[in-house]
Amino acid sequence: MTQRLTQEQLSQIVTEVEGLQVRREAELDQQQIREILQELNLPPELLDEALIQLNRRQALEVQQRRNRWITSGVVAVVVVAMSATGFAYASTIFFMQQQNSALSGVSAQQDRITLVQNSSGDLKTISRQTNPEVLYRVTLKDTPLGKKLALSCNWIDPSGQIVKQNNYQTREINTSVWDTQCRYTINPAVTAGNWKVQMFLEGRQISDETFEVK
Repeated sequence: MTQRLTQEQLSQIVTEVEGLQVRREAELDQQQIREILQELNLPPELLDEALIQLNRRQALEVQQRRNRWITSGVVAVVVVAMSATGFAYASTIFFMQQQNSALSGVSAQQDRITLVQNSSGDLKTISRQTNPEVLYRVTLKDTPLGKKLALSCNWIDPSGQIVKQNNYQTREINTSVWDTQCRYTINPAVTAGNWKVQMFLEGRQISDETFEVK
């Protein structure tokens, strides 16, 4: 089946043939090259070695161009990866700063000591003989909504020794004013005198209260 060509395809073929003819006319065979070398008083017997060196140099140039393209591609990938990593790192730092800023605004609005069975009042003196379970009630303000707070309490006896630690996490905060508490049972064997209880938020002390144990 005879292939039919469009006028545009015919024009392209004519152009290609003309180009091939020009290149062929510009090319020299080895005999012509030897004659030129003789005219230049150059040894024609070195032609083969010169062709080998020329082919090597051309191959080397091709390889160097390929290596440059590969290197450029690798650098571009690394730059993109570093940019993505830098963005993720910056986002993490920003998130941590925002979270720390929100927690730094939390403070104690009110605190008091009560018994478990009697939540009213504010005890300053506690009898150890009744083996009471004591609550340290703290009302926090400016608490961040949607967060869970990591709180802790230290119960300190008259000698300055921490005899009890509470560590806990609140439920998800749903109001800017939040009531929380920690507890300790004072048994008859504890040391009488002035005691202290401290509350911490993420390691930062936010309140303390003193009371006497008799």
